[in-house]
Amino acid sequence: MRIVYDVSPLTHPRTGVGNYIRGALAGMARASQGEHQLVAFAPAAIRGRARLERALDGIPAERRIVSLPFAHAVRRTWGRLGWPSTERLVGPFDVLHFTDWLVPPQRGGVRATMIHDLGPLRFPEKLHPRTVRMHTRTAREARRCHVVFVNSEFTAADVVERAGVPRERIRVAYPGVDEEFRPVGPRRGGNAYAFTTATQDWRKNLESVRAAWALLDEELELVALGDRGYVPHEQLPELYRGAEVFIYPSRFEGFGIPVVEAMACGVPCVVSSHPSLDEACGDAAVRVDPETPEAIAEGLRDAIRRRDELVPRGLEHARRFDWVECGRVHLQGYADAL
Repeated sequence: MRIVYDVSPLTHPRTGVGNYIRGALAGMARASQGEHQLVAFAPAAIRGRARLERALDGIPAERRIVSLPFAHAVRRTWGRLGWPSTERLVGPFDVLHFTDWLVPPQRGGVRATMIHDLGPLRFPEKLHPRTVRMHTRTAREARRCHVVFVNSEFTAADVVERAGVPRERIRVAYPGVDEEFRPVGPRRGGNAYAFTTATQDWRKNLESVRAAWALLDEELELVALGDRGYVPHEQLPELYRGAEVFIYPSRFEGFGIPVVEAMACGVPCVVSSHPSLDEACGDAAVRVDPETPEAIAEGLRDAIRRRDELVPRGLEHARRFDWVECGRVHLQGYADAL
């Protein structure tokens, strides 16, 4: 198969979606063993091209990166006009896999996409209208796809219910854990601390962590990603490893990759009890009501007390998540749709 895979989000600093895109593409390359031709495609902003190229380093895929001014507007207009076809830009292909940044026209071949979560459809009042419009368009377009990938069974059920995609066209491709996330390695020094990747975003729920902190007497510093601005992906392992406990109080997720990353680094985890995080947690985390600071505070105390029990469980659970397996699911999904 010749597979054209949209990597447009990698023009921006990598967060969960970008990490998944990179990991899935790398996983496909390893699972393919040269059997299939992978093409990394993106209509990219000029300023973001260098970042995208760095993100693709080490992945054996042909690169078809088109540098454009006003790339977001161009991508949106291209999808609306439906011309020229993607084949005109990258040549013939068997599969076109696009992201929620792009609704590209194509003449033939398998049409595929990925839905990471349907938060914008569930909580439109909490997000910028442009974000809601973009995700609504992608959910609508998914109904026309031959195969739709999701990162959890929870999201699969959500896509069936809210986007109207038949379950037989959906494939669950769990994320993997990068090899840098392991217990041994550099760690942040200084005072003992708890770490959270929560930000000021309503869904990530940093305010509940802060409220819980006011109830704690322990001499434990709170290190919050939301206070530090953007932290490069490669710096995260040392932040996880140095922490006494990791807190993930999210109100809603598609999967929750940071939970598994923290577990892989040997850190006990306190995680929201929302069912969208069940698959990321397994039985290896302390679950708490994300709306109740008292529950979060007690969960932190419990996780620290149970460290010797939770860390081995978390390490075992994290081993289930592998980018090569994610790649295999993608390749099989494409093959089934041909």
